[in-house]
Amino acid sequence: MAGDPLIEEQELDFWGQTRAESAAAGESAQKPLSVSELNRRVRSLLEAGFPQVWVEGEVSNLRSPSSGHVYFTLKDEQAVIQIVLFRSDATRLSIRLREGAAVIVRGRLTVFEARGQYQIIAAEVQARGEGALLERLEALKRKLAAEGLFDPARKKSLPAFPEKVGLVTSLKGAVIQDFLRILERRAPGLEICVRDVPVQGALAARAIAAAIRAFSGPPAVDVLVVARGGGSLEDLWPFNEEVVARALAECPVPTVSGVGHETDFTIADLAADLRAPTPSAAAELIARDWSDWRAEVAQLRTRGERAVARVLELARERLARLAGSPFFHEPRRLILRWQQTLDEEEEELGRSLQRAVTIKRERWEYLVRHWKSLRCEEQIRRRSEQVGQWAARLAALSPEATLQRGYAIAFDEEGSILRVASPDLIGREVGVRLASGRFDARVLRLPPGDSQASGEGEPG
Repeated sequence: MAGDPLIEEQELDFWGQTRAESAAAGESAQKPLSVSELNRRVRSLLEAGFPQVWVEGEVSNLRSPSSGHVYFTLKDEQAVIQIVLFRSDATRLSIRLREGAAVIVRGRLTVFEARGQYQIIAAEVQARGEGALLERLEALKRKLAAEGLFDPARKKSLPAFPEKVGLVTSLKGAVIQDFLRILERRAPGLEICVRDVPVQGALAARAIAAAIRAFSGPPAVDVLVVARGGGSLEDLWPFNEEVVARALAECPVPTVSGVGHETDFTIADLAADLRAPTPSAAAELIARDWSDWRAEVAQLRTRGERAVARVLELARERLARLAGSPFFHEPRRLILRWQQTLDEEEEELGRSLQRAVTIKRERWEYLVRHWKSLRCEEQIRRRSEQVGQWAARLAALSPEATLQRGYAIAFDEEGSILRVASPDLIGREVGVRLASGRFDARVLRLPPGDSQASGEGEPG
């Protein structure tokens, strides 16, 4: 490094002095630097020399504490470096960090002075290679799932007996041969329509989507299969494109996705009505083996024959019971019996009515006798006489009757009845009520005998 002119120039610019001068600033035992000062100078040197770097590697030791910052190690086969992603930058990430993901980090190189450890303060993290494809795949899954393209409620059922099968695949390769061989063995006689499309490359997705839409119109097929053999994620990528997913979701024909091997999983598998683990499995799903159908038809035939025989046996037994019924042997006797029963019911009804009338009549006669025994008219007359006597007594005791006998009632100025002749009444006006009419008078004097007794009470 001593012969590197770039390093020498940086050192000269950083220290701002010659080598002879720098010896006095920390290159001699007489004037040593502290650890903190050394780390601070190294940090300044690194930040000045590497203001921005792009580094690729694999995520390891991923940590995300409650502060919201993200810490992880970026490693390759031979070395590691610490990465710090502060919360403000972590919230803007377009990918989801996970252990083992291949990423590219953009940031600035610095030193964590407390530990003397150099690290990268990241500003951006991008997925790389297959990791980038996986991130795109997850993002598209979330988008289409939010739109309801993968909703099980919209999935269509496959027909039990398809007569015409549509196949979207490449005519190059073993997929088409295996598919046709299985259908010929399991369901010979099926009509198969094939549309040859590229299943790999930049133009494959649009070609596959166009073929799917072409099968949506006439001539119509009963079921549509999209098939391809296994491969890497990049090889299967056309079946992860949005245009293919939307074409499968919009197809009015029941669709089956048979893409890749059993462990492969694409967006086409989610958008189709049914996923088959392999193209060969797709052929087996859409066409059940005719030998199985023959065995099931034979079982149904046996069950049907037994059911019909049981129904006939029950019908014969019922017919035998009806044939042995007395109605068919002696219908006149049954009619006469019913007439006799009707006559008996009629007589019983007449007797019930007669008993009810007799009971009601006896009850009425009892009430009449009881009424007469009470002698109500005489009691009413006696009560009337008593009421008349009480009315005469009340009339004799009333104030009006007293006034009629020549008495009068005196009132003071406030209208209260005067009951005592007191001296304070002299000179005051009083009202006098007679049997007929009333008048006002003034008290002039009291008789001698009354004046002595007047002090015993007050008017009231």
